Amino acid sequence: MIKKLTGKLKEDVVLTVSWVLAVASSLFVTPDKEYIGYIDWETLALLLALMIVMAGFKALGLFQWLGEMLLSRTKSSRSVSLTLVMACFFSAMAITNDVALITFVPFALETLRMAKLEESIVPVVVLQTVAANLGSMVTPIGNPQNIYLYFQSGLGMVDFLRLTGPYAVFALILLTAFCFAGKKKQVSYAPEGKSGFGFSPRLLIYCAMFILCLVSLGKTIPVELAALIVVAVTLLTDRRTLKNVDYGLLFTFIGFFIFVGNMGRIDWFSNAIAYVLEGHELLVTVAISQVISNVPATLLLAGFTQNWPVLIVGSNLGGLGTLIASMANLISYKYVCKDYAHFRHAYTRWFTIVCLIFLAALLALYWLLGI
Repeated sequence: MIKKLTGKLKEDVVLTVSWVLAVASSLFVTPDKEYIGYIDWETLALLLALMIVMAGFKALGLFQWLGEMLLSRTKSSRSVSLTLVMACFFSAMAITNDVALITFVPFALETLRMAKLEESIVPVVVLQTVAANLGSMVTPIGNPQNIYLYFQSGLGMVDFLRLTGPYAVFALILLTAFCFAGKKKQVSYAPEGKSGFGFSPRLLIYCAMFILCLVSLGKTIPVELAALIVVAVTLLTDRRTLKNVDYGLLFTFIGFFIFVGNMGRIDWFSNAIAYVLEGHELLVTVAISQVISNVPATLLLAGFTQNWPVLIVGSNLGGLGTLIASMANLISYKYVCKDYAHFRHAYTRWFTIVCLIFLAALLALYWLLGI
């Protein structure tokens, strides 16, 4: 058992890092009852429910069928890439960056495999991740920190959109340019056989559960209840799907939640932030996000400044950079590593380079606009 666990930790580097950081931070903050409060149970519940639903869709052949539909209508690798990336960008505005990536990254992997474009997997998924982060920036419901800052700032919807709109438009232009920068390759898709997809009671059940997950985002029903229903229904109707869920992602999030929670309780860390923040809100927000991710960075920094427009822009741009700058980044990374482990290092390298380019460009836009 120990040998198997050790092998899993060596294979899943991000999971290992999350728990090394969690344990190291616990040396400064003795474990106590507050540790439970670190963990965002709603996020974990929604992740679990969505991963189950997406695993079910994949098992039913839905992604292969949708991929066939896409490939039958597109003739070049650039068109395929643009479609997959823009799906993340625009959907993230309404269903959050996490949900957009959980939905469209598995679809992208399946589509690119069928099109024999495996060499495009890394750049496309990296751009999908950037697109989801920047698309979610546009609306107050695009990601958790926007919801928090929207209510704290007192900005109206029009003012919020006026603030984030220029960055979204610029990001859209950059994403399109990146999609067309790659080598153009004609797509000649020859079906490997029937996808096995067909309308069935199981499909209707998974569609209903997906809608349930989206409804829970609006707090109409508790997210935990929605997740419990998804798990229970899957156990009763299609329990084999539960074997295909990446539970390691949930434990990765827990590790980072503990690390982030501890960092917020370390006095010297908080004092250092207060010292450097004044007059440098944007850069500090972006920098802190690289270490503890943009959502907790927002909550932490909101206690030191009420410069809400800068926090809104900084926290969203802060999702670009490291794999933990936005927890959504880990979702894409884990999906790629699960199916294409040999792409792990290439993905990390591409992700870092592309994020730095986008971050530099958008920071330049910030200074040009003067916010």
